[in-house]
Amino acid sequence: MIVSRVARRLGSTMLVLLGVSLLIFLIARVIPGDPARIALGPRATEEQVIQMREVLHLDQPVIIQYGHFLTELMQGDLGISLYTNRPVMTDIAQFLPATLELVLLAGFFMVALGLPLGVLAARYRGGWPDNLIRVITLLTVSAPAFVWAVVLLLMLSYFLPLFPIAGRIHETISIPTVTGFMVIDTLLAGHWRGFVSALHHLFLPAFALSLSGVGQAARLTRSNMIETYDSPYIEMAQSYGFPERRIARSYALKPSLIPSLTIIGLDFAALLGNAFLVENIFAWPGISRYGVGVILQKDLNAIVGTVMIISATFLIANIIVDVLVTLINPRIRYAERSR
Repeated sequence: MIVSRVARRLGSTMLVLLGVSLLIFLIARVIPGDPARIALGPRATEEQVIQMREVLHLDQPVIIQYGHFLTELMQGDLGISLYTNRPVMTDIAQFLPATLELVLLAGFFMVALGLPLGVLAARYRGGWPDNLIRVITLLTVSAPAFVWAVVLLLMLSYFLPLFPIAGRIHETISIPTVTGFMVIDTLLAGHWRGFVSALHHLFLPAFALSLSGVGQAARLTRSNMIETYDSPYIEMAQSYGFPERRIARSYALKPSLIPSLTIIGLDFAALLGNAFLVENIFAWPGISRYGVGVILQKDLNAIVGTVMIISATFLIANIIVDVLVTLINPRIRYAERSR
């Protein structure tokens, strides 16, 4: 049942990615400026510009250009980046792990902090813990991630030098690249000092990136938990004298998790696109920061490649959330079996 559901979602995902590729391909072509001229610089001759346009297939109709792009994409080739003069796939392989590492820890904070805060606020509804959590979550939701990044950087890196200001690891530490994930590579190398340094550099930008999602997850979980607490079966459990902790954990939390997980999954996927300001503030060499650079340079191949990678990650996150919701909610499983 789960396998068939995932297969259907993967099929629809491929169609969505095809539509995204066509849309971003067309948008990239209508941005003002000549990519060939931008790549060669203002001193290039007209003959050199014409030759570069032929290399980039810009002298052909747009539909033919898109056909060349799809053919190369099927072969795993996204072309050469005019921004770095390297294959786009090489750039993505270098920059994507840094952003994924950042986003994964931010997603962990969203789950590890947002859900317990929402449960605690619902359990003590109307009390001081509830009021305090509501104020905190309102502050985190109201301000975007880059504002918290600046605030945390000033407080915990400048005034109180508890965390490093920039980078992924201490400049004196050299670790061979295996996976691109600095935390994993330090473990594979058996470099414990490097592992601690990588976590130390990773914590603050990931925490700043997660705060808005933490607040949203906490507020949504609180709202769902309160609605669940008003259900008859919860009142029956309370009348039987079940401990409040057991009621909250075993009976109220599970049905409240479904909408919370859905929102957390969407927020997690959106972090890839929203991370560019945080990455710039902390000088984090990630795919979002790279994507802004290639947009400013009108690097067509890199723009399309970056958007495709972010879109694919977004869709994969949706599939994972869909599977988790199916596992949690028995009604969805029974509906699938009855088809």
